[in-house]
Amino acid sequence: MGAMTIVELVDAHEGFAIITNRIQGRKKSSLLWVVGLLTFFMSSVLDNLTTTIVMVSLLRKLIQDREDRLRYVGLVVIAANAGGAWTVIGDVTTTMLWIKHKIGTVEVMSELFLGSLVCLLVPLIGLTFLMRGNLGERPSEDKAIEIDIRPWHQWLFLILGLIGLISVPVFKATTHLPPYMGMMLSLAVLWIVSELVSHTMDETTRSSTGVLAALRRVDMSSILFFLGILLAVGSLGAMGILENAARWLDETLPNREVVAVAIGLVSAVVDNVPLVAAGIEMYSMPINDDFWMLLAYCAGTGGSCLIIGSAAGVAAMGLEHIDFVWYLKKVAPLAVTGYIAGVFVILLQRLILH
Repeated sequence: MGAMTIVELVDAHEGFAIITNRIQGRKKSSLLWVVGLLTFFMSSVLDNLTTTIVMVSLLRKLIQDREDRLRYVGLVVIAANAGGAWTVIGDVTTTMLWIKHKIGTVEVMSELFLGSLVCLLVPLIGLTFLMRGNLGERPSEDKAIEIDIRPWHQWLFLILGLIGLISVPVFKATTHLPPYMGMMLSLAVLWIVSELVSHTMDETTRSSTGVLAALRRVDMSSILFFLGILLAVGSLGAMGILENAARWLDETLPNREVVAVAIGLVSAVVDNVPLVAAGIEMYSMPINDDFWMLLAYCAGTGGSCLIIGSAAGVAAMGLEHIDFVWYLKKVAPLAVTGYIAGVFVILLQRLILH
């Protein structure tokens, strides 16, 4: 809710217009690469959920045709999860492994970057061949840029919004307090700045750009849907079902690499956080062990295989009302191919280096 409010606040001050106005090309394949790579690198410094919310907001301003936009949103889900897997602040699971001293900050970047990039590039290349031609006209804006919103307003809120979102994982790592407190702190700073800046605007503009107006535009049904998914998965974790599943995988499958790959695929159905938490409790390998690195990649990217498999996917599903079966047919095959290709690249990289 805090992340969505910050995004709405930046949008109210036309901060995203700075980015969308610079994306001039209307060729579908070119925009795919811009969106995919931008999401991938943003997700490595933001978390994948926040990045997805920001990118979906941008795509709504760039693409009018719903079918085209949904394909782009599907790519955003894949790119956000792939980008979050190779840094310790990009995904909840890598952050957990880092806090528990299972992976190192630099080591995870050097070992997982190439595999994560391939995980994105394979679906990206596939979509490039599928999506030919040009996009139609941009969506007509509900309102023109308010005359009282000046360029410095746009830059101020875009920069403050991004800094506020980026600071959340840093705040968590530094203070060890829950992430929502960092998000509330960032929102409070933007709220104060918004109140100060509002004195430079007329009454009409002030009423449409304030935090209360932004809060009214937040899609609460999406947040409740997201909460419901997390509660359902949390109940499975509380009953010990997920931990039992992890133990069963360990006993049934031949080696730890296959276990990590299987946990990634299982995380497409249930949340990756309790699965990784169970894995941390089950195994006692040293820091930067090959298993921990592969688990960080698999748990981070495996959720892309289904729309309900990751926080990014659930957020996109709520924001754009993506149909589960549509994603399964149109995006999931590309996501699974990218996921498997990334695993092979990581294992090949190990063989070459060792």
